[in-house]
Formats: sequence, structure tokens, C-alpha cells
Amino acid sequence: MIYPWQTDDWQRLQQLRAHWPHALLLHGEAGIGKLQFAQHLAQGLLCETPAANGEPCGTCPACLWFSQGNHPDYRAVLPEALAGLAAGSGDATDAAEKADGDEGKKTRTPSKEIKIEQVRALLDFCGVGSHRGGMRVVLLYPAEALNVAASNALLKTLEEPPAGVVFLLVSARIDRLLPTIISRCRQWPMGVPQPDEASAWLASQGVDDAAGLLAQSGGAPLAALALANDDNRALRDFTLAQLAAGPNCDAFACGENLQKLPVPLVLGWLQRWLYDLLAQRTAGRPRYFPGAAKALARCAQSADAAALARYMKTVTRQRAVENHPLNARLVFEELFIGYRGIYTA
Repeated sequence: MIYPWQTDDWQRLQQLRAHWPHALLLHGEAGIGKLQFAQHLAQGLLCETPAANGEPCGTCPACLWFSQGNHPDYRAVLPEALAGLAAGSGDATDAAEKADGDEGKKTRTPSKEIKIEQVRALLDFCGVGSHRGGMRVVLLYPAEALNVAASNALLKTLEEPPAGVVFLLVSARIDRLLPTIISRCRQWPMGVPQPDEASAWLASQGVDDAAGLLAQSGGAPLAALALANDDNRALRDFTLAQLAAGPNCDAFACGENLQKLPVPLVLGWLQRWLYDLLAQRTAGRPRYFPGAAKALARCAQSADAAALARYMKTVTRQRAVENHPLNARLVFEELFIGYRGIYTA
């Protein structure tokens, strides 16, 4: 199934069925259900008795194979860290941060990249005919996880698309894709739902404080749902309390308490707080943490504008290496010491 806020996208996409593009790039904010939408679309393209609006029937052999994850005309290409989402309709919001290895075994951390070997393996799939006489569908998620070699290999395929094969690329960071790949796809932007619609859906999932969680997640309902069920919620609240302390932030306590968390996760909290600090200074209206408006106003009043701008650039540069094997404790200590430095004495 697709989510309620995706109905309009689904209906408009059906207008392309007469001349379906060989590659469709679905892009938008993380946490709005793009992967689930793409999976549903793939099932609809493979369904042997679809409804008039393109919905898969759910009962034909193709739909049953798809739901079981073994349709012969479907391939999902994902990083090793997301391999569990290849066939199902699970939420990918936090899956990239899975712990590595099986218990009792020494093993490497699952890759977060889509590698060239995975793209090359598609050549055999694309080179044979359809098992069921219909389309063949390739899903790549997240497309920005393609490394340089894999991107170039995919580009060659997209330049000379095999007949009867549809590529569905899903991305939350279209800016990280090669421009040449983007130019060979039909782009389909997907927006966040209206706040009322998203809040109603979250309420149906049993989520309290839907408005606050939606604000923290940038309006993305699945990201808000993940926040509601987040095991790290206590540490997130601790981090926000330290940031609210402004010049009294305890950088070493942050390093001690947060060191076992993924660096990208904490950087995300920090960046959103900094955005709200800037928004508070310029517009007097925070976006992500409206519940902390008083603390943000107090911090914004004592923060030096030039120092804040420099520090925001520092955090942005840190995001460029966020997935490298860094010492998280040292990274966090340095970041929060830098945060204290934006405040005037």
C-alpha cells in the first residue's frame, strides 16, 4: 500500500503508463515513504491483472512472488547495510545505522555504498528476456549511495537502456547524484504531506505530540514515527538540553554520553538546532524545535553572528566525512567545544 499523502503522486504517475520512461527518479525529503512508494509502483508494473488506476491486484502470481521477495523480473539494488529492505516494505529511516556483524563472528561493517559489482550484476538480468512476458523492474535505493565506479557503470546502461526494463531510482539527496545520471531519468519530485494530514496519520499510529515530532523531522511522517519509537530519545533530549545551555554546554559530558551513537545522527540534531538558532535571530520563529523557543531565543541573543556562521560551516564540513571511521567521542567533544565558542562572554 501507499501512504495517504501519496495518492496524488500515484494518480499523476499513471498518466505516464502509455509511454513509461525507462528510468524514473523519485526524490524528496527523507522519511516521506519514497521507498515504499517505489516498491508499490514496481509491484503495479509487474502485476498481471492491475486495476484501472494501476494498483496491483495483490492476488495474481506476480503479486504473490513480489510479496515473497522472489519475482524473477524484479531486482532491488541496495547497500549491504539496507539489504533487509530489498523485498519488503519496511521503513528505511534508521536502517543505515544497523550494527555490524553476527553474534560470535568477526566480520566487517556492512557497506553503506552501492558497489560496481552490484550494478554489473544487472547486466545479466537486463540481458535476458522477461520470465512472464511483461516488464522487468530494477529498484535502486538510495541512489545517492552509488559510489563513483557504480555510478559510471549505471550511466552506461541508462545511455543505452535495454528494452522492457524500467529503472526506479529513489533518492533523498539528489544533489549527490551525477548530473549525467539525473539527465537520463524522468525526475519525479515528492513533497512532504500537509501538516494536518501527517498529524492525523501519526495519531492513527498511536503517536503523541505529533506536531512536535513532525517539526523535529522537517514534516516527514515516517521520520516522525521513527523519532516516537527511537531508543535514543533520552540521549536526544540530553543533547538538546546541553545545546539549550549555550555557553554552559558540557562538551565532555556530551562526548562521554553520546560516543556510542552514530556520528551522522548527532550531527543531524546539531544542524537542526543551529538552523533554529539562525531562524530565531532572523525571523524569531524556530522550525525544528518550537517547544524550545525560549531557550533558542536566549541562546540567539548571546550568540555572535559571525561565530555562528563559521561554526555552521564547520559542522557542514564534518558531515562530508561523517561516515568515516572516526573516534566519535573526540568528534563530539570538539564539536561541542566549538559550539560553546559561538557565545560572547
